Amino acid sequence: MFVRHFLSSKLKTFIPLNLPCCYSFERYFSRRTSKTSKSPQDVYNCNIRINELAREGKLQSARKVFDEMLHRDVVSWNSMITAYWQNGCLSESKKLFLSMPERTVVSWNSMIAGCVENDCIDDAYLYFSTMPEKNVASWNAMISGYVKHGMVEEAARLFDEMPRKNVISYTATIDGYMRRREIDKARSLFDRMPQKNEVSWTVMINGYVENECFDEAKELFEKMPAKNKNVVAITAMVIGYCKEGRVEEGRILFDGILCKDSVAYNAMISGYAQNGRNEEALKLLVEMLRMSLRPDQSSCASVLSACAALASPLVGRQTHAVVIKFGVDSVVSICNALITMYSKCGSIFECELAFELITSPDLVSWNTIIAAFAQHGLYAKAVAYLEQMVLRGCEPDGITFLSLLSACAHAGLVSESISWFDSMVKNYNITLRPEHYACLIDILGRAGQLDKAYNIIQEMPFEADLAAWGALLAGCRAHSNVELGQLAGEKVMELGGDSSGPYIMLSNIYAEAGMWGEVTRVRGLMKEHGIKKKPAYSWTEIENKVHYFLGGDISHPNIQEIRTALKWMNLQMKFQEKVLDFTDFYFLDELECTCI
Repeated sequence: MFVRHFLSSKLKTFIPLNLPCCYSFERYFSRRTSKTSKSPQDVYNCNIRINELAREGKLQSARKVFDEMLHRDVVSWNSMITAYWQNGCLSESKKLFLSMPERTVVSWNSMIAGCVENDCIDDAYLYFSTMPEKNVASWNAMISGYVKHGMVEEAARLFDEMPRKNVISYTATIDGYMRRREIDKARSLFDRMPQKNEVSWTVMINGYVENECFDEAKELFEKMPAKNKNVVAITAMVIGYCKEGRVEEGRILFDGILCKDSVAYNAMISGYAQNGRNEEALKLLVEMLRMSLRPDQSSCASVLSACAALASPLVGRQTHAVVIKFGVDSVVSICNALITMYSKCGSIFECELAFELITSPDLVSWNTIIAAFAQHGLYAKAVAYLEQMVLRGCEPDGITFLSLLSACAHAGLVSESISWFDSMVKNYNITLRPEHYACLIDILGRAGQLDKAYNIIQEMPFEADLAAWGALLAGCRAHSNVELGQLAGEKVMELGGDSSGPYIMLSNIYAEAGMWGEVTRVRGLMKEHGIKKKPAYSWTEIENKVHYFLGGDISHPNIQEIRTALKWMNLQMKFQEKVLDFTDFYFLDELECTCI
């Protein structure tokens, strides 16, 4: 009677638990019940509890429930075996499997799945070949395992040997063929399928998209029954449209999804970012967060890339906060994107902080931080990180040295650039690529060593490309070298560059030399080839709004205030110049008087 009138929580408060003889009645009764539980309902409840604890990662507690069961059925054993391998303890699953009093086909299938999930494909096949009786799920588990590990031939062999196939068998094999880019085999098997479900259609469409066969994907999507057009299939088509640069058509499909999930949002955000639609990517991220959906690593990296392209540190930091909120700030790819974003936004100190978040930097991480310092002209910092990189056992590659050469270019270090260029082959056995030569030619051209730059072009082991001749032309423009400039300009035009820059540079070289006939000729060539000079523009961000300014454009609504501010700034600068001139004269006069 006493117990029935108090809740268990009140009992805990009422009874002094620190007394050794006064254990909680609740614990006592539950233990006693578990020790004497033999009814099917009790066994069922224990099995449920084992699964719940396993999902929470509490393996010791799950094993305790299992050990305290006086009567266990085969489900109890299978639940505990599955709990172990799902939490990465495959060896414990194997031990428990060996001690089972009786095994069913489900027990064997669980071990096959566990070996596949824990990358022990040979052990999986050993269980598969040993099991006394196989069902369709056994064959499917093994085929899927082979496909997951890239062993498509083995998967196809098992598929051919399989006595009875179902839609899962066909779909898994089709997926394997698509991963190997054996598109014709995949399509042939798809057409032979007696029955197709939404997963079959989706795997086939997604395979086409992944293998850059968008027209085939579009044709198959149009044939797909409307009842099977799920969010996964539509998302695959959205990705395909974005890869083809047809973002608007992808957005129409995206808007037609009634119940959008995080995968659909992530695909559309990445599509916008990949096609330079950076503001739309940011807007869609905001919409996604308002829907309480979670961005994945790919979309976070895409949005950070968009922030870098916009050079917006405010939005970049807000995106960084989102990354931290969702716990992906320590992922290497995200940290690399953060370094790039902060570098493009001019926040070099925050680049270092982002790099320090990476516990084990990979080659991309080192290259990204070195490139960040190179872009800011911090040659010494770039070299220091290269030294750290080598000390920590990461070998530099061609991209690393391209960043170092870029740092030399920003700092005007000619001899150092030549030294690094030679070191690539001698010390690191890196094959020189056209971009390395172009960078060195640019450095020599900036320094006025045009003959040396031209000699490098002649000594290149392959034909000089547009970048190499363009770098020489830029050097000739800076140092008014008409002869080499004419040669470089003609080469650029032969190679078919569609940029107006080389034409303008060559025209300016001729103009400075007073060769007006050549100026007219170059301008005529521009018109003949349909090349137009793109107007320059700049932008600034004020109160979360981006304002664009095009060269010669007076359409901005605040143009009068802008002009007034510019005039005022101009007057201030002129005044400052006069003050400096007067100050310099005053101190010079004072110094002369003192000396006398």
